[in-house]
Amino acid sequence: MTLREIAELLDAEVLVGEDKLDMEIERVCVTDLMSEALVFSQPGALLLTGLTNPQTVRTAEVAELRAVCFVRGRRPPDETIELAREKGIPLLCTPVLMYDSCGLLYNRDLQGCSPER
Repeated sequence: MTLREIAELLDAEVLVGEDKLDMEIERVCVTDLMSEALVFSQPGALLLTGLTNPQTVRTAEVAELRAVCFVRGRRPPDETIELAREKGIPLLCTPVLMYDSCGLLYNRDLQGCSPER
């Protein structure tokens, strides 16, 4: 599934990375705990989270995640947006709840990140 398709499915606004919307996303990691994102994510995954601070972008960079989507209408501060722009990590923002976002992506056969990589 492309990031563009995910953005359309989740009615998400693209905050950073409009030039990367055609990238393929095969997995999704869902958490508000960045320590879990580091342990359970897989490179190339999309991170769904409600945590909007700059640490989210730093975690995405270290874990080699492709993009971050903030759920529940959460909007990141300018500092987070600027850091994502510097690091080349797309940021999306959806009004959809985390649970519903997961269900929509699951129904489109997007796989989750499994702890037993």
